[in-house]
Amino acid sequence: MTARRDASQSARAARGSGAGTRQRAPRLSVDDWIEAAFDLLVREGVTGVKITRLCEELGVTKGSFYWHFPDIDHLMKAVADRWCAIQNETLLALKETTSIPGDQRLEAMAAQLMSQRGWAVEVAVRDWARSDSQVADSVARLDNQVFDVVQSTLLDLGFDAEEARLRSGVLVYAGVGFLHARDHLPDPTIDEVRRVFALLTTRD
Repeated sequence: MTARRDASQSARAARGSGAGTRQRAPRLSVDDWIEAAFDLLVREGVTGVKITRLCEELGVTKGSFYWHFPDIDHLMKAVADRWCAIQNETLLALKETTSIPGDQRLEAMAAQLMSQRGWAVEVAVRDWARSDSQVADSVARLDNQVFDVVQSTLLDLGFDAEEARLRSGVLVYAGVGFLHARDHLPDPTIDEVRRVFALLTTRD
C-alpha cells in the first residue's frame, strides 16, 4: 500500500507547511483510491470502506473522491476488478506448478499461495465475497483451481480417483479452516505442514 502511505505523507506535509501558505491537497490517482480502499477493507472489513473514512485516510476532501468516482459502489467495483486480476495471476501461477514432479508440487503450490496473498487479505476478501457476487465468483474459481491441482497431483502419485478426491478435500478444507482459526489456534510450523502433506500424500 505504498501509494496510500505516500499520499498520506504528502497530505501531512501540506497541512504542516506553515501559516499563511495556502494548503493544497495531494493529487491522487484512481489507483491511489483503489489501494486505499483495499487497505481499509483488510483492516476494517467491507462495512468500514466509506467515503468519509477514505478521505480521512488520504487527507483530502470528498470533492477529490467524486472527481474520480460517482459513488462508493463504483469504487468497490474497481476494487473487485483489481482483486479478480490478482486472482487470475495466481491461477496462472498455479497452473505452472503442474510441470513440477508430483512429490514436490504441493509444497510449491502452498508456497506460491502464501507468498502472493497475505492471510489478512484472504480473510477480508472471503468475508467480502458473502455480499459481492463478483468477488465470490473469483474466490470460487481459485478454490476450485486449487482443488483440481491438488487432486491431479494425488492422481499422479498413484492414488485412485476416490482416494485422491477425499484427500484433496481434507487438504483444501484444512487450508481454508486455517485462515479463519489462525487467530485462535497455534500456527503450525513449516515442519508440521510438511508432515501433514506427507501424511496425506504418502501411499501405504
